Amino acid sequence: MAARTPVLETFPALRAWQRKALVEYLRRRSEDFTAVATPGAGKTTFALRIAAELLGDGTIEAVTVVAPTEHLKNQWSEAAARVGIQLDAAFRNADLHSAADFHGAVVTYAQVGMAPQVHRRRTMTRRTLVILDEIHHAGDSRSWGDGVKAAFEPAVRRLMLTGTPFRSDDNPIPFVSYERGGDGLLRSRADSVYGYSDALRDGVVRPVLFLAYSGETRWRTNAGEELAARLGEPMTQDLVAQAWRTALDPAGDWMPQVLRAADARLTVLRNAGMADAGGLIIATDQQTARSYAKLIEQVTGEKAAVVLSDDQGASARIATFAASDQRWLVAVRMVSEGVDIPRLAVGVYATSASTPLYFAQAIGRFVRARRPGETASVFLPSVPHLLGLASEMETERDHVLGKPKEADGFDDDLLERAQRDDQASGELEKRFAALSATAELDQVIFDGASFGTAAQAGTPEEEEYLGLPGLLTADQVSLLLTKRQAAQLAAQRRRTADGASQSAAAPTAAPPAPMSAAQRRVALRRQLNALVAARHHRTGQPHGKIHAELRRLCGGPPSAQATIEQLEERIATVQTL
Repeated sequence: MAARTPVLETFPALRAWQRKALVEYLRRRSEDFTAVATPGAGKTTFALRIAAELLGDGTIEAVTVVAPTEHLKNQWSEAAARVGIQLDAAFRNADLHSAADFHGAVVTYAQVGMAPQVHRRRTMTRRTLVILDEIHHAGDSRSWGDGVKAAFEPAVRRLMLTGTPFRSDDNPIPFVSYERGGDGLLRSRADSVYGYSDALRDGVVRPVLFLAYSGETRWRTNAGEELAARLGEPMTQDLVAQAWRTALDPAGDWMPQVLRAADARLTVLRNAGMADAGGLIIATDQQTARSYAKLIEQVTGEKAAVVLSDDQGASARIATFAASDQRWLVAVRMVSEGVDIPRLAVGVYATSASTPLYFAQAIGRFVRARRPGETASVFLPSVPHLLGLASEMETERDHVLGKPKEADGFDDDLLERAQRDDQASGELEKRFAALSATAELDQVIFDGASFGTAAQAGTPEEEEYLGLPGLLTADQVSLLLTKRQAAQLAAQRRRTADGASQSAAAPTAAPPAPMSAAQRRVALRRQLNALVAARHHRTGQPHGKIHAELRRLCGGPPSAQATIEQLEERIATVQTL
């Protein structure tokens, strides 16, 4: 029996961006259409509505969805079935064709890359719409890109979806249009764009607070030399990587302290109305993932779910966690992009991966809103590069071909080389050894701005930030963070004044101690945030856009990692706007 045509009336009501993009799609009627929408915005619903429209008017006879992972195949199939589109998630290359009672199949990029001729024959047999989910994966390898292009060139329609259209390499993405800019570089062009800032304004996604933790770290090099550094201070890339690795060591104090803080934040969210709120720890490898799961059990008294890879059984474990009220999930690297666990509201970024693409995919796991006022909190090491990515959360990027590699960022390969065990030879052979690490809350990043001053783990100052109400709008988050920072600074001034009054009887008052570079940078960040907040109240512009404009005018990185001179220049500039 042939598959029935889906009934449009069974579809859920479309969001404003989905309606606008659907109208644009139906108006153009072009072979290729690229839609960029932030994670959690509803790309799947949008794509299935287009499929239903095209099946209904006879433009197509079949649908093929290409997804990055096996787990997402099942997720797509289940979502499609709910609106009357039957997609075979069990299709294998050896099957050649789907059964007649399916509208089509869901496959992975790896499947297509292994046998593009199979999928080309399927595409040529019936008029087909191909939905390429997270299309940037088609550039992961030449075989995948070539396979996708060869398999789906005969398609009647191709719909490309992505939440993170940029890549860190020069591999062109098949079927995506590129336009040359004024600098001579080719940039990807989308037909519909719905960014995080748009979705945040519409209440479609959650506001994300980044809680950055610094601390003192000590480690022993392969030559037996002991080194110490404060996480977050300016250092060479090798030293930053080694301090970062030391902080993430399950045997140290940094991770247990951060996990306690993250679990305390999770409790606040649950008590505030998100009764099933869950947390995700993103680990670098399987060994540390298991160790983090043991730490979570020690902290909470409850076992954590562990997903080590996207292998057989992983999908079932993810689905079980998503449907439960279990507190914590630990995953190696990350739960795959597109995996839908809307109750995830607290994250711990405990991995060495640092590219903008990876970071955006990871943070996308926490932004899916279910009701107005929900917020997300992500705990991360106070590493300059990560702080920059957190500050640029709302920045929209395109895939750029031919762009020189930036020297101030981290390359994941370089970082992994610096973080892996050093293998020396001869009598001096010794392994890198993390010795100790302590954690303290360095700053809270929200809407491109940095709030707060250093607070030791477990202190009332830290609890003030961990205890922020769980149900807040973006404007309320900014207001409360500003108030928390002001209260923290007022308490510091009172302590300083009390100390000064106690020494007032001394014959000669000692001159005030000069501020360290770190203290001065905190003071300047505070002053800049206050000026930006004042401009926000005058103009209504979001904090992030004001910070972005200052960066455009003055140059340099986000304020969370800016130098003293750069902060001073921005303060002078914002006063003239």
